[in-house]
Amino acid sequence: MSSVAGSPHCELRGPQGSGSPQRKRLQRLISVSGCGPNRSNDLLLLPAEEAAGSGEERSLSRHLVFFHGDIQNFQEEMLLQPEAAQWLPWSLEQVALILARRFPHRNIWVVRASRMYLHKFSCYQNFVESSPFGAPEHSAHGGALLQLRTLLTNAMERAKLPEPLRPAGGADSIPPGFSLILVGFSKGCVVLNQVAYELAAARADPKMSAFVDRISDMFWLDGGHPGGSETWVTDRKVLMELAACGVSIHAHVTPYEVLDPMRAWVGREYRHFIRTLEELGACPSNKLHFEEEPPSIENHFRVLLEF
Repeated sequence: MSSVAGSPHCELRGPQGSGSPQRKRLQRLISVSGCGPNRSNDLLLLPAEEAAGSGEERSLSRHLVFFHGDIQNFQEEMLLQPEAAQWLPWSLEQVALILARRFPHRNIWVVRASRMYLHKFSCYQNFVESSPFGAPEHSAHGGALLQLRTLLTNAMERAKLPEPLRPAGGADSIPPGFSLILVGFSKGCVVLNQVAYELAAARADPKMSAFVDRISDMFWLDGGHPGGSETWVTDRKVLMELAACGVSIHAHVTPYEVLDPMRAWVGREYRHFIRTLEELGACPSNKLHFEEEPPSIENHFRVLLEF
């Protein structure tokens, strides 16, 4: 994975040959500083569309953050890798556009994993302790929420967004109307899992509680990683905190992940995740997509269009 360390400005870049105004508005922010040394991430930003009319709700402080899966990268990086080139329709740029169509009045942020092992295995080491292949080791104090908040603060400043987050503090550091949706796809769900593990400590921290309270929705999209467990959160204490925090929980899966007989634990953990949250009164929305079709990586990616 290549990046331009310390890039002082936003780089405007969209898919080649595109004249789409939305694509021209894609901003690439390289090496945005996180919450500690060597914890920078590259981000894409697609700013929110203007509201169609005065009666339509719009806020400059409505955001969505997306964490991608394996193979997915900036499109020019994918073109250099034979295994990745065939999945160009799911590059980070294209996913930003897909999300913008679904959530047109939110600023779309795509966080690129800090490392791509062997050019294909996404590793979110800056958010959760991970193996080289990206299998997580979750803990209650992993720093994912502080990393997310710091990245957004620094990225908003660099992009010169109005109504930005200010450095971590109390409620006065959160702009009016600020709200946040978190979306994890495939390997990217490890970040959402880590956020769940950190909720109890963050909600008790005066410098983090106001930020956490503004997370409105969390979407798990066909989560998966190379570890042999903890693909979905199964710790009841963690799920109790998730159920109690008021976040709307959404889980969308495909047979590629939850019906694979070679990784039967994924489906068991998914069902446990949903059943436990229902028992705790969280009422998660959940759907198995493409149930009548054979499991395929194509449908695994297509959940990004269908959720």
